[in-house]
Amino acid sequence: MRGIALIGAASLATQPVSAATTCMRGINLAGAEFGKVGDAYGKGYTYPSAETIRYFASKGFTAVRLPFLWERLQPKLYASFDRAEAKRLAATVELVRKAGMVVILDPHNYARYKGDLIGTDNVPQSAFADFWRRLSVRFGTEADIAFGLMNEPHDIAAEDWVSAANGAIAAIRQAGSASLILVPGTAWTGAHSWSAGDYGTTNAAAMSAIVDPQNNYVFEVHQYLDQDFSGKNDECSRAADAVKALSDVGTWLKQNNRRGLLGEFAVPRQPECQSALVDMVKVVESNPDAWLGWAYWAAGDWWPEDEILNIQPVRQADKPQMATLLKAMSENASCGR
Repeated sequence: MRGIALIGAASLATQPVSAATTCMRGINLAGAEFGKVGDAYGKGYTYPSAETIRYFASKGFTAVRLPFLWERLQPKLYASFDRAEAKRLAATVELVRKAGMVVILDPHNYARYKGDLIGTDNVPQSAFADFWRRLSVRFGTEADIAFGLMNEPHDIAAEDWVSAANGAIAAIRQAGSASLILVPGTAWTGAHSWSAGDYGTTNAAAMSAIVDPQNNYVFEVHQYLDQDFSGKNDECSRAADAVKALSDVGTWLKQNNRRGLLGEFAVPRQPECQSALVDMVKVVESNPDAWLGWAYWAAGDWWPEDEILNIQPVRQADKPQMATLLKAMSENASCGR
């Protein structure tokens, strides 16, 4: 099977950089995190179709970041997974793997469960560790499946998040998995805020306390290019700041002998935003000693056609951002498959 060998940050620092160990080119395939908990499958939420998965594989993407909801998979803390939901997740993982792409499992919960923050009385850190222990038992033996601990933790102190992340990492390793783990920071894990003390201690300072017995993890950051770096505005007015922020995190990664993944980034369709998209890809792919790769946000079968960042094809036609990404990818022939 084609795929990327998922090797840890410290290992990569001492091994030759090659297309087999770096340069992940990913797409976020949204849908399983849509709707409200309790919505029926196929009405409130969906998983990506085989057709969509094949489309992105055919374009040269090598990874799928797969968002889903923790509460749907595990409706009760410390309990077994919902059988039907676990089956849907597993089937989608296999579709991605058969297409020759790596899967990044992404509980898209913002460090929350049913609205309650991890580390509070309703959601103890041990419950988060239990969730990851169960997930790693199911998926932790395959080299082409990676574990993204959590999407965009926010409004949680960096020290508290590091404690929760370390508990989850320990549970994954105690379950016998050596899989690559993606560790986000707090403050929405923004590259622009990595060294800013939004909640006190910065990610740049706190993340040195991450502990992995396998030393097989990378840091995940996200970065958008609009006025407030949220990705919600139909413009890219902070493009230069976003590119610099990503470059600065890359410097931090190299200084700390670590690597990162740009897990979300995107631009709207305006022509002036396309060059910025190329710049973001270039920052990552020209620094393989700092970056494992990137994953664009987003695509998926249920995105509205007019959603500004969406690159799901419409009537078999590529979106402008897809053409830009393909151009950027073609300029680095040593990357990818």
